[in-house]
Amino acid sequence: MAVPASLHWRRLIVPSFFALPVLAVLLGLGSWQLQRLSWKTALLADLAAAQAAPPAQAVAPAPYAHITANGRFRHDLEVLLGVEVRGTVLGARLVTPLEREGAAPLLVERGWVPQDKAGVVRPEGAVTVTGYARPSESAGALAARDSPAQRQFFTFDTMAIGAALGIAPAPFGLTVVGAGPARSEGGFGASPAPHRGALPDPARGFPAPRNPHLGYAITWFGLAIAWVVIFALWGWRRLRG
Repeated sequence: MAVPASLHWRRLIVPSFFALPVLAVLLGLGSWQLQRLSWKTALLADLAAAQAAPPAQAVAPAPYAHITANGRFRHDLEVLLGVEVRGTVLGARLVTPLEREGAAPLLVERGWVPQDKAGVVRPEGAVTVTGYARPSESAGALAARDSPAQRQFFTFDTMAIGAALGIAPAPFGLTVVGAGPARSEGGFGASPAPHRGALPDPARGFPAPRNPHLGYAITWFGLAIAWVVIFALWGWRRLRG
């Protein structure tokens, strides 16, 4: 006796309840990545515009904006930030408070130095520093523990650094950007080449966040299409059986 066609299709109802949520998740992830793409594209455009503009005074800048500041360095309060090996030399970023007239001290990330800070140039008197506004950070659950007593920090938390130094700094910092080409990072797993020249060695450019979201969106939508094709082939075989 022939089986009605409606009964054949009923065999796909229950599997569809499992397949449709998976498809919805894949499409949702693809749509989310398109939203991230739009956000990141606008962010990169804002960064490019801010960094191309002449440096503004460091009052309340947007993150990574081109800024400048005047004051005097407090070299007696300098700290080390993070860890970075260049060649065979262990080092870190040197952060020094800049005392400003009529404004809160500004934490200035001057650049890379060896861990022992040998050969570091420390300018005296009034100075002008230029770079980009570095936002304060919060330590994550997996972040290395700071050592205020040794003045070694692994998170650029302006309030935590200020508390350790006994000052109340601005809620943002300034990363000095030096002239010259960007440093070569070497191949996979390789550390940057040993530094030669004056210390600290400042950053060689403004931040340029990656924008991989179009590729992610294509991946998720591609998986959604593959899921539909697989389910359609499986359903076709099930109906025939």
